[in-house]
This record gives sequence, structure tokens and C-alpha cells, in this order.
Amino acid sequence: MTGVLLSLPFTGRWKVQNSPARRVPSHGVDIFGERYAIDFVAVDERGRTASRNDWRTWLATEPPDRYVGFGAAVLSPCNGVVAAVHEGEPDHEGRRSQLALAGYLLGQASRMRQGAAAIAGNSVIIALDEGEGFVALVHLRQGSVTVAPGDRVEVGSPIAAVGNSGNSTEPHLHLQVMDNVDYAVAAGIPLAFRDYLEWPRRARSPEFTTSGVPGEGSIVEAWVADLT
Repeated sequence: MTGVLLSLPFTGRWKVQNSPARRVPSHGVDIFGERYAIDFVAVDERGRTASRNDWRTWLATEPPDRYVGFGAAVLSPCNGVVAAVHEGEPDHEGRRSQLALAGYLLGQASRMRQGAAAIAGNSVIIALDEGEGFVALVHLRQGSVTVAPGDRVEVGSPIAAVGNSGNSTEPHLHLQVMDNVDYAVAAGIPLAFRDYLEWPRRARSPEFTTSGVPGEGSIVEAWVADLT
């Protein structure tokens, strides 16, 4: 699958979920421009998404700051101009418990009826140079967005922080490319990432990829050249 080539929008190691390398539509539905969307969840050196487990992990919700990725810097994956920003959505509690997830799923239909803002939460949409499309980064932390429509961004520019807003059960970054700035009418565009290390499931050593789509369940990290 070829598509718009992006840089990974973060530092450190992240687990890949809902990858279009596994299936298309990647999230099981073909709405809101998310046909080729991909999710990234930050992990620690042991591959854990959260720093602790206790009774809340199994029976209830958890504070979002318990998760490794909550508040992590989101970097621009491309060169372009900020086309739209949505802010003001709250960050939810995290949900790893099956009991907590069941309650959350019951509200799914209601969130869908509320429209894209309730699904995406806080978000930044960047218009790619050369009119290639629009990159959306969603589920951002409330109050963390540092750019405004019309701002010029380059690859690696800080734009926000990872949150748990919108349709999200744990802090993570959802990224997609689409052909319209309006989620309601947008169609998804294929994407790929440049220069990253990938640890496939159960692999002990990483593979270097110059251009590709990370596999489901793998761990990725942006590759930085050693200039010393």
C-alpha cells in the first residue's frame, strides 16, 4: 500500500494498534475519513502502557495520568499549514477493566450521534503541502494544543500532547490522512511512515524501515541518525 509519506509524530517507543497493514478499513468502519487510520499507544521500557496495576485496573476506571503516553509530546508528522483545531473536550478516565469497557461501549451510539467532535475529541488538522490531503491527529489532551489555524508547521514541530479525549478508552494518538478538512464528508487516504525501527510481535531485535506501515501489535520508534 502506497500513500502519503509521513514521519512518526513522537519520540520513544509506541505500540501500534488498528493498523491498516492488518485490515482496511483499519478501525472496522469507513466513516469520518478514518479508512486508513492508525493508533499509537506509548509504552515503557518493558512494553507496558501503564505504570501500575491495582484493583482499579481489573474492576474500575483509572486516572489518565497513570498511562505512559498521557501528556507525551505530539510532533508534526509533516510540513504544512494548520487547517483546523478543535479544543475544549475533557480527558476521560482510562479503561482496561472489562467491566469499565462494557459501560463505555453502551455510550458508543450516543457519541456517534453527537458527530465528529465527540469521536475525535481535541484535534489538530494539518493541510499537507502540494495539496496532498489533510493529516488529522486526534484524542489530544485538553488545553495542550499550541498551534492555531494558519500556523506553518514543519516535521518535528511540537503541536500538542497526547490525551484521552473523544472516543478513547486509554491515552493514545490516532492519526489519519483524508481528502477533506471536514470529517463528515472526508474519505481516507493511504499513509506510510519513513525511517523507523520496528519490533514485530515477539521479536527481540528491531527492523529498520525506510518507508512502510507498521504491523499490528508491533512496537515502533522513530530512527534518528547518529551524527557524532
